[in-house]
Amino acid sequence: MRRPQRPDDRRNDSAAAGPAAAAPVERPAGNLPAELTAFVGRGTELAALTEVLTAGRLATVTGVGGVGKSRLAVRAAAAVRPRDGAWLVELDSVRDPDLVEHALAGALGLTDHTSRSPRQVLLDRLAGRELLLVVDGFEHLVAAAASLVRDLLLRCPDLRVLAAGRRPLDLAGERVFPLAPMAEPDAAALFADRASACLPGFALDGGHRAEVLELCRRLDGIPLALELAAGRLRALSPGQLLARLDDRFRLLTGARRDLLPRHQTLRTAIGWSHELCTAQERLLWARLSVFSGPFDLDAVEYVCSGDGLLAEEVLDVVDELLAQSVLTREESPTGVRYRMLDTVRAYGAEWLRATEDTARMRRRHRDWYMGLATWCELDWFSPRQAEVATLVECELPNLRAALEFCLTEPEETYLGQYLAGTLWFCWVGCGRLAEGRHWLDRAVDLEGEGGVGEQSRLKALWVLGYVAILQGDTVPALCALQECQDTAERTGSAVAAAYAVHRLGCLALVSDDMPRAERLLRAALDEYRRIGELNSNVLMGQVELAMALAFQGSLGDAVELCEEVRQVCEDHGERWTLAYALYVLGYAAWTRGEPELARELVTRCLDLDHTFHDLLGTVLAVELLALFTAVEGDAAEAAVLQGVASRIWLSVGLPLFGSQYFGGPHALCEARARERLGDELYEAQLRAGALLPPDAAVARALRRGRAAAPGVPRGRRGAPAEGQGPQTREPAASPTRKGGETAG
Repeated sequence: MRRPQRPDDRRNDSAAAGPAAAAPVERPAGNLPAELTAFVGRGTELAALTEVLTAGRLATVTGVGGVGKSRLAVRAAAAVRPRDGAWLVELDSVRDPDLVEHALAGALGLTDHTSRSPRQVLLDRLAGRELLLVVDGFEHLVAAAASLVRDLLLRCPDLRVLAAGRRPLDLAGERVFPLAPMAEPDAAALFADRASACLPGFALDGGHRAEVLELCRRLDGIPLALELAAGRLRALSPGQLLARLDDRFRLLTGARRDLLPRHQTLRTAIGWSHELCTAQERLLWARLSVFSGPFDLDAVEYVCSGDGLLAEEVLDVVDELLAQSVLTREESPTGVRYRMLDTVRAYGAEWLRATEDTARMRRRHRDWYMGLATWCELDWFSPRQAEVATLVECELPNLRAALEFCLTEPEETYLGQYLAGTLWFCWVGCGRLAEGRHWLDRAVDLEGEGGVGEQSRLKALWVLGYVAILQGDTVPALCALQECQDTAERTGSAVAAAYAVHRLGCLALVSDDMPRAERLLRAALDEYRRIGELNSNVLMGQVELAMALAFQGSLGDAVELCEEVRQVCEDHGERWTLAYALYVLGYAAWTRGEPELARELVTRCLDLDHTFHDLLGTVLAVELLALFTAVEGDAAEAAVLQGVASRIWLSVGLPLFGSQYFGGPHALCEARARERLGDELYEAQLRAGALLPPDAAVARALRRGRAAAPGVPRGRRGAPAEGQGPQTREPAASPTRKGGETAG
């Protein structure tokens, strides 16, 4: 499945990056979804909306639920796609206003590991970009959405926004585009198209035309109502539809006089579809309302079965709801999933509140996703690591819903702390540090419970410390880890104590205190062995110890540790930690005078880090490849790669760029490249690298890593250029040396 091009991506990569850059494949930027059904009618509205969008920077399509706002907005965005693409952000499954910015960053494919606010990251990354944001389903988060849109428009002059919701954003310069129900000819055409999909051969002939036109009038031309009605042609004729619809109107009309007639009409249409369902279908419809975003059959069978619906009956009932357009089916990287329109979900939620214990159903939903997170944490240390990363990405809306439930119900606090901590691999391993920090801060701010609850809080604390370290937020990290260590020692929790000591050692490592880092990491690893703990975190501790040893001159011991990690990773199929072990081994090969092996190892490291969106591992690998390139003699390409790294560093929270250890390769590479190129050309190449889009930049570094360096004879790779002979070659960044000439 092809990843949509990110807003940073540029078409003119080769021109920006110098003569060595390869021309990228042309493809439209953005993430607008492909249309699965025909776009029927709305030609006049589409032309008018396109004109409004072209004339201004903010347009909002408003109208009743189900009138087709989202579909029209996406269609219009596709028609006016700007240079850096049109990007859809769907907010219907987001419930917390604080997550609006995270949702937008996720839709844009932006990853940032710093402690900056998501809003600041968006403002920085979108400045100067010419793109269109389609913000859909914001009405329940209107204040947060309006605030974010306002700031983006003020700070990003080439940005345009097309919003779709039941009300305007009420911002200066906003052009409101009210979307009325479909005119009769278009409504009839839509009904006929959807009817023919479920009833092959259906057509608006003389026998059906009058009845269909009457149906369209009764349903006020609302697309959702028309599609629900068309789905019923599996079982009913158009005449029978009319008769039953007439009965439902009389039953449900006038329940609330303050509602607009069209609101009542849509509710009537959904209610009528609900009334035509069997008891089991209605029951499942109501229970499905606890899901947020897409969900799969396994989740439905666990959460929704029981008390009138057996697990083995769920599939048949789901199939009926699909046939009636209550559910929609979609393909995902993890298989077939289902989605319920927000209006349909809201109707089901009302019935759930009226007929069942909503809290009980939300607890069942929470239990399923708690189990899923637990399973994923265990499976992260396995050959299925990449599959786990993909699955968690798909399940994130429901994991958020489970977290929100736990952290807002007093008796569920310890489960929320457990869930936030268990998802460490999502926050750290899948590039979601900022969102992880959001949930972990909320979790540890709540009072925990004794016993099992205290263990859950301890886990949340050490994971919070870990995330804060990777964001470069030292004080909160130290506070969380110290509290975790003190409480663990007081309560006798050996596992939590070991993790606290481990992460304190990690903090010392990134703070350039290598003796303390070595002492703490050795202590943690000894305790892990004593209690029988083995997973990705334990292996990462071993790699971190190897780094501390290498920085102090014990390169042989560091290599031995990383070779052991490499073997365990190969045995268990672990790839995320393996990348860091390959980094250390690649550096060691370089210092031993084996440049081809070093390139092979670091190139593989970079490939793995990029797969997992690990920005820290990515930038460290790029810096080392830049150094290799400089010593090989291609100073211009080395400067381009340093420019690539400089852009990534902006999104990495750890202040390693100024570290005398981790920053060593950069300092040595810069000195060589400047000497060869001169300041002016060096700075130009640096700027060219910084302009490369992230994916294109990494692809360039990978191509460079896999190819032979031009102009360097075989057997002399790594030999110094500019006239230095092999006997006078100094180590690239020997870990035994101080003053910044070290690598990690």
